[in-house]
Amino acid sequence: QVQLVESGGGLVQAGGSLRLACAASGRTFGYCAMGWFRQAPGKEREFVASISWSGGTTYYADAVKDRFTISRDNAKNTASLQMNSLKLEDTAVYYCAARRRYASDAARERNEYVYWGQGTQVTVSL
Repeated sequence: QVQLVESGGGLVQAGGSLRLACAASGRTFGYCAMGWFRQAPGKEREFVASISWSGGTTYYADAVKDRFTISRDNAKNTASLQMNSLKLEDTAVYYCAARRRYASDAARERNEYVYWGQGTQVTVSL
């Protein structure tokens, strides 16, 4: 079993920054790509960013490209999402996700991820 726990969400003014963190644990976790998704009220959960096991490949949604940066620390089993220049439309619950063990390639599709965190709220205000 794999557990993913997000932290770092909160309330921030437009133009500000937040850094989300995801801590992974569990004996079946490892050698897998990780990603971040978000879901705003009344909308589908959407892809935000993903990173391969090695960290060498990253993907971003067009809406966040050049503003968000995904990273990971395999020694600590953590992944992070640095969010800069936040906009009102970035308001959502953000979810950390992990692919199955040994699925090391970054991926954009929700159905590629088998483990999910409980989510952390990010609210951007004027």
